[in-house]
Amino acid sequence: MGKYFGTDGIRGIANTDLTNELAFRTGRAAALVLSEACAHKPLILIGKDTRISSDMLEAAMTAGFCSVGAGVVSLGVIPTPAVAYFVKKLSADAGVVISASHNSMEYNGIKLFNSEGRKLSDEIEAKIEAILDDKEFEFPVVSGADVGKVRVYADAKKEYVDFLMTAADGSLSGMKIAVDCANGSASGTAGELFGRLGADAYVFSNTPDGTNINDKCGSTHLEALKAVVKEGGYDVGVAFDGDADRVLMVDECGEEIDGDRIIAGLALDMKKNGTLKGNAAVVTIMTNMGFFKRMEADGIDVVKTKVGDRYVIEAMLEGGYNIGGEQSGHIILSDYNTTGDGELSALRWLLALKKQNIRASEFASVMKKFPQTIKNVRVTPEGKKAIDSDPDIQTVIAKVNDALGDTGRTVVRASGTEALIRVMLEGEDTDMIEKLADEIAGAIKDKYGA
Repeated sequence: MGKYFGTDGIRGIANTDLTNELAFRTGRAAALVLSEACAHKPLILIGKDTRISSDMLEAAMTAGFCSVGAGVVSLGVIPTPAVAYFVKKLSADAGVVISASHNSMEYNGIKLFNSEGRKLSDEIEAKIEAILDDKEFEFPVVSGADVGKVRVYADAKKEYVDFLMTAADGSLSGMKIAVDCANGSASGTAGELFGRLGADAYVFSNTPDGTNINDKCGSTHLEALKAVVKEGGYDVGVAFDGDADRVLMVDECGEEIDGDRIIAGLALDMKKNGTLKGNAAVVTIMTNMGFFKRMEADGIDVVKTKVGDRYVIEAMLEGGYNIGGEQSGHIILSDYNTTGDGELSALRWLLALKKQNIRASEFASVMKKFPQTIKNVRVTPEGKKAIDSDPDIQTVIAKVNDALGDTGRTVVRASGTEALIRVMLEGEDTDMIEKLADEIAGAIKDKYGA
């Protein structure tokens, strides 16, 4: 991770950490770096989620783009993966999304895509950061007809749903589905999508007011969806995060179906249909042990990466694989789109469920989930940087690993988007891993707690 970029772009509290000045400079720097090979006037697309600060930051970034001569197309409020799709469709030189994804409304972020609709490499981010850090950097001065022009793409939502429908090889007719839009970007697309798929869909948390995004709803707050599914007798529930690049499910009993189980079901279905490229799925180090065991049992290879969907995508590109993702619900189906797409993933999983004519709980049980606990410790910036090399913390971790032996595993890592250290333990004994996770989390908090 760099000074500004985390695992998913630049993120912080809007107007405090992520200021208009930073957004403006990022727009200027990104336009130069992402279009340096252009022989034409660069074209950059911009979309946003529903949080109250998104309009402000969009304006700042747009001004930055135009000030160095880039043309801008505003897609409005739209899911993050839609921006990736439109970058390729419109042959744009770059795309940007103003969103803090699953975070609460006071946060916001800047996510960037290159001309291929893919998240930026570490090298490109480093070039942008170098410009941001160089206070003496002289941006090109343009004026008159060379100033960038802004236009609005009015049909973006409809065309994105049209694109999603190209991935549907059947209908969801007869299925009763509850859909939680997190009062975010999916609010303007999910209702039409599930309606066109023929589902009996109840769509809720789809009335954003700028401050209610991810507020007790969406993929990070499944309680509301679980209650709706159980009380309404729905076959399945679907929950997106604020910018709809993630999806989690709830079965007919109100039990969570996380990203690991969604990927497992899709990978097994793809192998059965002969569409699993490279006979492999790509996941991260946080993926549940049960996933690896089920894939092994069915002869599917697993490629493991660092946490962050960008690293999953890099491994997929390198190996020519077509499915990968994270437990959190970032799922990449590269036969259709270049980045994680919650609505696309939901569509494909639900169609597979419908074809098998089984209950959601049965489809989710394709893998046995090992007990897993995650402790989030809020730390100082110094602590976040020092955690991997601190001998005292590493001694505690080594002691825990000895106690687990071959029956579990430990992952301690810095969050890519927040001032947190995430302590994950997995094993066969729930009480044991809870106790051991508390030992590591306690040691971190005592030394570096914020």
